[in-house]
Amino acid sequence: MKPQELPFVRDMFDRIAPYYDFLNRLLSLRQDVYWRRVLVNNLSVRPGGVLLDVACGTGDVALEIARRRVPHTTSIGVDFAPQMLRRALPKTKGTRVRLAAADAFHLPFPAASFDAITIAFGIRNIQDKPTALQQFYHHLKPGGTLAILELVTPEKSAIRRAYLFYFNRLLPLLGRFFSKHHYAYSYLPASVAQFPPSAQFCAAMRAAGFKGVRYRTLTMGIAALFVGQKG
Repeated sequence: MKPQELPFVRDMFDRIAPYYDFLNRLLSLRQDVYWRRVLVNNLSVRPGGVLLDVACGTGDVALEIARRRVPHTTSIGVDFAPQMLRRALPKTKGTRVRLAAADAFHLPFPAASFDAITIAFGIRNIQDKPTALQQFYHHLKPGGTLAILELVTPEKSAIRRAYLFYFNRLLPLLGRFFSKHHYAYSYLPASVAQFPPSAQFCAAMRAAGFKGVRYRTLTMGIAALFVGQKG
């Protein structure tokens, strides 16, 4: 996102925070749990590693990393929405997950701090994606991994038609009913529709300096995992 967008998007996520986990599970038919596991499975988590989850929301990715119980590994989750972090705090108590308030453009860490950086369902909310990718590159150690999980529009026509009907018609109604927020779950399909094609996003990762960039689609093409390494 750009600076002028921060208050609007932050307020939206703060308002839906109490319903966020429930609606993620409901609206994705629990596929979001599977997608996060796939993301973490694509990381090489080594003893003593330090991993950063950007736009951590209620902490699910950082917790999935912590569940691997790799010795002396620390996961740090950052988010710019205070109510999301408030929801994450009790979930992460007693784990090796640490939380901090920050956004993708102002990460309060030295350069080359992390063995891996992840962001799940957050990159589409950032308009200035090249700058965010450059920030991630800057904060990774040499050889570190960037893994990005995002919702995308299926390419196959039959699946695409069914998906767009659900995503544009039914999902906003369900999201509005449960969250009582009249715009958040209309914003969701609009933001996914504006996300660039997967090949184009991979090119943006390469332009930011990442090597070995690849992607795979998940669950009939409604989500995609992008992975690259810092050379």
